[in-house]
Amino acid sequence: MINLIAVIIAIASVLASLGHVGYLALLNNAAGKRAGGAPVAQYVRSRWALAGGATAASLFAWLLTSGNVVLDVLAIVIAVGSGATSVKALQSTQAKYRSGG
Repeated sequence: MINLIAVIIAIASVLASLGHVGYLALLNNAAGKRAGGAPVAQYVRSRWALAGGATAASLFAWLLTSGNVVLDVLAIVIAVGSGATSVKALQSTQAKYRSGG
């Protein structure tokens, strides 16, 4: 039962991390096509390390779910941490560049 919980949490963490990476990629693409987008592109470059690290940690947590119960618990801890980091970073980036409707 704990393995199923660990797998679900790890997958959710990977999805959150990939969402952050995808948002940065879209933002970087838009900044490259727009005149005056250099500050945005510079900001995105500064965030790649965080996004990549959180994604790597999420994938590592998913990999750990193939072990025993101790590794499942460790996977849950890593996945929750990396997922929360990704969500917070994504929200921060979205708040910084959200355009009012």
